[in-house]
Amino acid sequence: MNMKVSGRSACFVAATALTVTLGTAAFAQEVPAGYPAEYAKLIEAAKQEGTVSVYTSTDAAQSQKLQDAFTKKYGIKIAYNDLGTNGAYNQVISEAAASQVTADVVWSSAMDLQMTLVQDGYAIEYASPEAGNLPSWANYKNTLYGTTVEPIGVIYNTKALSEDKLPKTYAEMITFLRDNKTTLQGKVATFDPEKSGSGFLHHSNDARQRPDFWDLAKAMGEDGAKIYSSSGGMKETVVSGENVIAINIIGSYALEWVKESPNLGVHFAKDYTPAFSRLALVTDNAPHPNAAKLFVDFMLSKEGQSLLAEGGLPSVREDVTAGLNVKTLNERVGGGLKPIAVDEGVLEYMDQMKRVQFLNDWKTALGR
Repeated sequence: MNMKVSGRSACFVAATALTVTLGTAAFAQEVPAGYPAEYAKLIEAAKQEGTVSVYTSTDAAQSQKLQDAFTKKYGIKIAYNDLGTNGAYNQVISEAAASQVTADVVWSSAMDLQMTLVQDGYAIEYASPEAGNLPSWANYKNTLYGTTVEPIGVIYNTKALSEDKLPKTYAEMITFLRDNKTTLQGKVATFDPEKSGSGFLHHSNDARQRPDFWDLAKAMGEDGAKIYSSSGGMKETVVSGENVIAINIIGSYALEWVKESPNLGVHFAKDYTPAFSRLALVTDNAPHPNAAKLFVDFMLSKEGQSLLAEGGLPSVREDVTAGLNVKTLNERVGGGLKPIAVDEGVLEYMDQMKRVQFLNDWKTALGR
């Protein structure tokens, strides 16, 4: 039977077809360039979940641009929980033990604690489409991804010390501390490895990489070094003049601080500047697994990395032009950048006996 289509019906059919075509095109456009077409399903599933819970040690101010852009792009809310390095680690374990997992993504600067979570089964494997854009040292078996590269360095009070007087190498720092005991007595600061996850990572990494680390620790002890649980706490004491130098602090923070504090300087050893990375993982049994994967991918994308770099967290990618990237950072610190590889090596001092021995040796070196 022949059916006649009226002009009005024909217009309706054409309009419907156009709407479907435009809707499909818009949906397809959401998939980032270079991603597989089926990634659209992950985006849609993530939108249905509507939220992503992040446990982190990163100040919200530093990641705010990233958070805002992610929510604007996908309409997904971020439950951002700054729990600190030890806090995030302990919370994940506690929740898993109670079968009440709340975190979707754990994003922390304590590389050893993050690796421990992976090794103990608290993370899932997820092959991010962005994995190929990262340095090989920044990806551990598609379970743990480096999102930043942040130098570990020194801050100093510019009224008490001048840049040209500061040591140029790691070994020279040891000599500097020993030769200036009178000036530096009671005015040296560093991380407390027992109370700070970042501090433990910084010091234990040096112990793994430098045969003269314990000489540095002893030299700080001879100067009556004071220990702190945060870089921010050390910063305030150096700005005020209570301390004149702080060693092994988070250099990415310092590079931002010196822009606003005229009597604060930042310094890096040209032969050896270790750099840590804030590592991201997707938790096992995450309540919003698709939103978690989408958020990690966005963090690793050029857009996400640019936003982090604008917030003062240097990009692990070389193609990011905002702020500092892994290549320009190396130039900024004098060519001796030594990123800590995301591998099992960071677990050396997580062995309970080795950890206890390290902390005991540390206390002895500092005369505690």
